[in-house]
Parts: sequence; C-alpha cells; structure tokens
Amino acid sequence: MKRIFLFAALAAGMLQAQAAGAQVFGQYTGARTIGVDTRLFGAYMSFTDKESELMTQLRLSYYPNIDFGFQGGLSKMILPDHNSTAVKLGGDMKALVRAARFDFSLGAALGIISAEEFNVLQIGPQAVLSRKFGSDPEKGLTAYAAALVLFSRSDIADVSNTDTSTPIRLGAEWAPGSAVRVVVEYQLALSDQITEDHKLTLGANFPF
Repeated sequence: MKRIFLFAALAAGMLQAQAAGAQVFGQYTGARTIGVDTRLFGAYMSFTDKESELMTQLRLSYYPNIDFGFQGGLSKMILPDHNSTAVKLGGDMKALVRAARFDFSLGAALGIISAEEFNVLQIGPQAVLSRKFGSDPEKGLTAYAAALVLFSRSDIADVSNTDTSTPIRLGAEWAPGSAVRVVVEYQLALSDQITEDHKLTLGANFPF
C-alpha cells in the first residue's frame, strides 16, 4: 500500500512538473527587434494555476535586425506535498525576417528552472508574427503571436523525463510614449503528453 501511495505521489509530481516545464519565459514583445546599440529592460509578473513568478529581462542589439534577450527571476511553485521557490534563467535570439504590415521573426530560446529536487532544461526554435497599429514609431499598440517547439528535460526527485510541447503566446504591447511599453501576454502550452496549461503575464518594457 505504501508503495502504491509513493508511486502515485511521484507520478503526480512529475505531471505537475511537466506542466510547469512546458512554460517558456518569452520575449514579452513583438517580432520587430530593437535598434542597434540600444537596450530594453522589462519587469513582469506571471500567474498559472500552479505557480506565480516575477521575471526581468534585458534585450540588446549589436547587429541590424537581430537582438538578444536575457531573462531571470523567481517562481513560487505549488507541488503535491509542499511549496517550492525556483530560480529561472533564460536567453533567446530573434532575427527579423520580414518588416511590413505584418512583421515576422525567427529565433530560438533556452530556459533553466531550478529548485530543490526539481530541475528543468528547455530549448527550442520559435517564430513571432506581429502587427503595429499607429504611424508613430515610438507610440501605438503592437499585437503579436508566437509559437515554439519546446524540448524539455526534467529531473524531479531523481527521476528523469523528456517532453515536447508547443507553447503558443498571444500578447499586446502598448506604448503611450517613448519611455514605457505596457505588456499583456497569455500563453497556452500544448502538449500530447500533458494537459493543456495556461499562463497570464502583466508587465512593462523600458527602452533606453
């Protein structure tokens, strides 16, 4: 009986950990890259049924139509037998492929989630499609959609597992002026192995 209970608890923990691992940090912006030798800082709060997180981001660009993002933060996760605080670190690269009425970019993302007896590594390619409303380059609303093919490896309580999922991100970035951009993003993680999970993000970007 004890073995059955232990197995059930471990399976539940793995399922919940996979759901958390299916989330990727995101770029929190549209398909267009930032300008060469410019920077962007962002701060965000995200919520799911199983965790809440506080993330920050720094984006840099050294080449035309290419930028790089570095993300980091903390997450409070609800596990079957206890709550845990995880450290999240990530990075991504984005290259603008098409700049027109609809902007399109391709890139890749990498993420690490680490907590006590809970470690997840994520990597995969991503595509972003966005459209900006308004003629002012520093003001207006940008709506965007992004899709990733995310490969994850998790190590939970000495049990390793792999998973493939397809997170979909839908968001909007509103710039009332040149100093700040308000971000709202919804993420839906699609996977054949786990139930669908969702994530809501609220935050702001600050170009400088």
